[in-house]
Amino acid sequence: MGNRHETDVEQLLLRNYDKYYRLAYSYVKSEQDALDIVQESAYKAIRDSQKVKSREYMETWLYRIVINTSIDFLRKRKKEVLMEVEWEGQEMNPQEGTELKEVLEKLEEKERTVIILRYVHELKLDEISQIVGENVNTVKARLYRTLKKLKVEMESEYR
Repeated sequence: MGNRHETDVEQLLLRNYDKYYRLAYSYVKSEQDALDIVQESAYKAIRDSQKVKSREYMETWLYRIVINTSIDFLRKRKKEVLMEVEWEGQEMNPQEGTELKEVLEKLEEKERTVIILRYVHELKLDEISQIVGENVNTVKARLYRTLKKLKVEMESEYR
């Protein structure tokens, strides 16, 4: 059974490589570091593929691995890194991109993760809750609180 899960994970990794790369890049802001993170995530996913009970959870499980590997990478650097979202090539192209990036940098890690997964990767709330390991209501509350916070920040930027 481990072999089938390994094959499924490998297929998902190949099919969604660009998504995982963009997700890692949104954390580390470096092409080479993002490539390393995706490679390390792929290794972990293939190594631990038998831990996934059902194929339907594999995609969110892979997102979680990439996020955790990215966060671990940043922690290993032993310095505070303000992360900004790279919007080029994404589905979301805000008109006020620079100002929005600056505002996003002010968010806490968990807030930024929910915003990135919802609006850059266009995931549903239940998918996000599986990825971050929290219930849907917690994710929903964080998303709405963060959106209010962003709105206040954006309004103060224009004053």
